[in-house]
This record gives sequence, structure tokens and C-alpha cells, in this order.
Amino acid sequence: MRRTLWLYRRALGAHLRAALQYEADFWVLVVAAMLMQVVGVVFLGAIFSKIPTLHGWSFWDVVLIYALVTIAEGVGSLFFEGMWSLAWMINQADLDYMMVRPYPVVLQVSSVNIGINGLSNIVTGGLMLGFSLSHLDVAWSAGRVVLGLLVLLSAIAVKVAINLATNAAAFWMQSPSPLFAMAVHQAGDLARFPLSVYPWALKAALGFALPFAFVSFFPVSYLLGQGRAWVGLLTPLVAVYCLAVAGWIFARGLRRYESAGN
Repeated sequence: MRRTLWLYRRALGAHLRAALQYEADFWVLVVAAMLMQVVGVVFLGAIFSKIPTLHGWSFWDVVLIYALVTIAEGVGSLFFEGMWSLAWMINQADLDYMMVRPYPVVLQVSSVNIGINGLSNIVTGGLMLGFSLSHLDVAWSAGRVVLGLLVLLSAIAVKVAINLATNAAAFWMQSPSPLFAMAVHQAGDLARFPLSVYPWALKAALGFALPFAFVSFFPVSYLLGQGRAWVGLLTPLVAVYCLAVAGWIFARGLRRYESAGN
């Protein structure tokens, strides 16, 4: 395990050093990604300037939800950006080389690229997280801090697992573009708002079919003690389930991989 993590870090480090060779591009990507998140918060401010609460959720409550989604997307982009190249690698038979190397294929795929915008999302999401918590009355204790960190890490794992599972659909679709994964990713933007504002069909979809609600809404509900706060404590179990399903889908797809032919 130690060697596996060391190799993964070295692979990501090589891509990061390559990206830093073009400093202007690097800073343009960083600033652009930060501006996109800032625009989202400004949009929230414009909404709450007209209404005091949104289904019982205040401005800073929603900013906290927004922050968790931003952090999860940032971690997925910075450390697992290669998942979005899986469809192209399948189409071009690049997995042939990975399958003969003594290293897990899923980790090789995840580390073939690095998303610089993920760094901006992590920083911006962290700032939003800090500002929102400073404006909210959360009864902190040692146990609550530990559980909060566990729920946060689990929420990130749920997002990464969904990305892996949807991108692994390329083993069956065999398209060079991750269209299905991108569509699901766009649907995940709905998790930036409280689940209570949506009709029951979307609640079921975001809470169970594609559990994006466990990336943001349910963990925040636990921290703030709103609604069915106990559901947020299920986030670690949901993360384990999502990772197991994503790993199973990837393994099944890898078994049916047939290279590109001639």
C-alpha cells in the first residue's frame, strides 16, 4: 500500500511539474476557476437579497452546501482527473500498456492527468467553508469535529466514486467522449442547493439513485442539526457502498475490454 501511494504521488507530481512549465496558462486556469466559484456565490447573494430563507435555509447554510460540492469537485479534479480520459483511452486502446504493468489499472487511469482547476476549487471551497461556519451557530465538541471531518472525507469519496462509475460506462458505450459521465456531472450541480427545494422525483434521484445529496446536503444537515440530521451520519456507509460499486463496475468493464483491433 505504501509503495502504491508513493507511485501515485510521483505520477501526479510529474504532471504537476509539466503544468508548471507554462506559468501563464497555470495562473489563468487558477484564476478562472476561482472566478467561476465566486460568480456562483454572488448568484446566491442575489437570490437571498430578495428572500430571507430558502425552505428554511439561510444564505450561509446554502454557502456551506455550496462549499462542500466545490471542495469535492476540487479533490476529484486535482487528484483523479485521469478518470475523464478513460473513454479516450478505451477508444485508442491505451489500456493495453496499463494492463501489463504491475500497478492497479484504475490508479494508472486516475493519475494520467491532473486538473489545475481543482486546486482553485479546493482553495475557494475551503474559504467558503470557513466563512460560512464562522457565521453559523454550530455546537462544536471534540466528537463533533471528528465526525465532521469523517463526514467531509466520506462526501468527497462519494463524489469520486460517482465520477469513476459513470466514466467506466465507456467500456460499454465505446465512445471517445465521456458524454454520459459529463451529463451525470452536470446533474450533480443540483446538489449545490438544499434537497428540500426539489420535487420528490429529484429528491429520490439525488438521494438514492445518484447520491449527490450525500456530497453536500445530508452532511450539512448533520452539522446544523436540520431536518433528518441523522441521515448525514450514514455518509461514510454510503461512501463505502459507492466505492465498492464503482470498483465493481470498473472491474467488469476491464474484463470485457477488447483493445482497438486492427
